[in-house]
This record gives sequence, structure tokens and C-alpha cells, in this order.
Amino acid sequence: MTETAARSAARRETTAVERDERARSAVDRWFARYPALALAALLPVGAVTPLFPVEVGAAAFALGTLGVGMAHGAVDHLVPLRAATDVSLRRSIAVVSVVYAVLGGAVVAAFFLAPVAAFVGFILLTWLHWGQGDVAVLAAAGVDHLPTSAERWLSLVVRGGLPMGVPLLAHPGEYRLVAEWVVGLFVVDAAAATAAVDPVFVPATRLAVGGFMIAATALSIGLGYRRVRAGASRCDWLRDAGEVAALWAWFLLAAPVFAVGVYFALWHGLRHVGRLVLVDERAAGAVGDGDVIGALRRFARDAAPLTLGGFLVVAAVGLSVPAGVAAPGDLLAVSLVAIAAMTLPHVAVVAWLDRKQGIWRPGANA
Repeated sequence: MTETAARSAARRETTAVERDERARSAVDRWFARYPALALAALLPVGAVTPLFPVEVGAAAFALGTLGVGMAHGAVDHLVPLRAATDVSLRRSIAVVSVVYAVLGGAVVAAFFLAPVAAFVGFILLTWLHWGQGDVAVLAAAGVDHLPTSAERWLSLVVRGGLPMGVPLLAHPGEYRLVAEWVVGLFVVDAAAATAAVDPVFVPATRLAVGGFMIAATALSIGLGYRRVRAGASRCDWLRDAGEVAALWAWFLLAAPVFAVGVYFALWHGLRHVGRLVLVDERAAGAVGDGDVIGALRRFARDAAPLTLGGFLVVAAVGLSVPAGVAAPGDLLAVSLVAIAAMTLPHVAVVAWLDRKQGIWRPGANA
């Protein structure tokens, strides 16, 4: 290679690296930082939602699901194709389809066979997945106060536990109502459904979850501060601590169904969309060039068919549950069961992506 050709190749490589960095920065800004500020700005609204009927929260949840929630996992069939160099489109679609059919079917079967255990399992799985998503965002942002897998797992426990655990502590009545609605789809006797969820909502369980979340949060933030004292970025740590504080406030103040609906769309869903934009070369290039709308348009096009498929899953669950769907609460419960069926395979795909990007390897930054 001539010296001129070598310089030209070096410039192209530098330009590509710079565009990649611009894309990462823009995705972090538009899909993570700005939505976090928006959630913080909504805290006064969240604080008054416990005064409203639960149906208001259900409407917010439905809008969040329609707007972003269902779509954020609707390009899973393209993730292996875009995140690996040795996977064809046919193989990517075939493998992910099998994963969804097998794992999603297993979840629905679990609700029919043991609805309370399935509901608790769904809560724990969501706890894992939402923490998984936040840690991936922090890793992509290059934070250096979470350099080990143990510290990242602790952050996962905190980040995922806030939407799932804190409402149990702060708003057990509405939380229990939702659990009864879900279990009641499969246990026709209302009294039996109520009795079935009793162990989840006794004071001892709630206090244990609350104490655990407080201790885990303090430990995670404290270990991060130790890293700052040793030279890690104070700004990154302050961002982490600030987001955790905003989530604590949001889920302590807002009614659970409303809080989760807004969080699903504004926080978790958007962050995952941003992550998928970065593994799509064309969408990442658009963001790197300042065309965020173009990247979103491309994502929406890719997600549209399976977003519709997700709503067909909701309809199928609604038609199959023993108790039928006769009230607004039943619609919310059916949606949650369908989301549970899609969450387990989605978590499997995201776990594969985590492994591919080295999220859980010490010192790895995706």
C-alpha cells in the first residue's frame, strides 16, 4: 500500500470512528438522558395519580404499550443478523421465531397451570430485564464506575427492582388489585383468586422487599462513589445516582399502573430502541449524521409487522382465558399475560446481545 493510500485509509477509519462516537452520543442523549429528564419533570403529575381511579393508570399503560412498549421488542428477529457477522437473515428469523414459540408458549402454559407462581415469575423476570436494559445503556455510555461484573449485576438489581419492588412497598393496594386481576383470569372463583395472592402482600413480604431495595441502592451508590474517589468519572456516577433517585421518587409517588406504563414507554422502551439503532449500521449512520428522525422511521418500519403480531398475541390470550374478559381490569390483565409471554423470549434475545457486546465482562463497554 502506498503512503497516500495508507493516509486515505486512516482518514476513512478515523471518520468512521468519529461517526460511531457521534451516534453513541446522540443515542444516549435522545433515548436516555432527555427521557430521564422528562420523567423527572413528570414527578408532580405522578404524585397526584394515586388520587385517580386505577382505570386512569390502565389508560396510560395502554398508551405506553401502543406507543413504544410493544414495538421495542418487535425487531428481535433482526438482532442476530445485525449484531453478528456470521448470521444470515433466514437463520436470524428462524432461530428467534423458535425461541419465541417455545418460551412464549411455556409462559402461557405456566399461567394456566400455576397462575400465582407465573405472576411472581413474571415480576422477577421483568426485574431482571429492566435492570439488564439500564446496565447496557450505562455500559454503552462508557461509565467507568461499574468496571466489574459484580458491580454491574448489583446495578441491575437496583435498576430493575425499582419499578417492580418499590410500588409493592408504597402502593400495595393497587399492586394487589392488578395481581388479583391477572390470577382471576385463570381462577374463576374471585375469593380463591384473592386468597391466592395473600402471601405476596403480607407486611413481612413488603418490608423485606423494601429493606432489600434500600440496602442494595445504598451499596451500589456507595461502591460507585468509592470508584470516584479512586479516579472514576464523577459526572458518570452523578448521572447514575441521579437516575436512581428519580426512579425511587417516581415509583414511591406515582400509582403503580400509571408509573409502570409511563416508565415502560418513556424509559425502558426508548432505551432499548436506542440500543437497537446502534446495532443497525444504516440507522446508526443516520443518527451519526444528525438524522434521528430517519433512524426512528427505519426502526418503526422494521418493527411494524411484529408489533401488530404482539397485539394478535394479546387477542389470542384474551380469547383463551377461562374467566373471559368482561371488565377493563381484565383487559389490563390479559395484556400483562401476553407481555409476559413475549418477555421471556425477548430476555433471551437481549441476553445473547449482552454476551455479544460484552456487557457482563469486567471492564467491557458496549
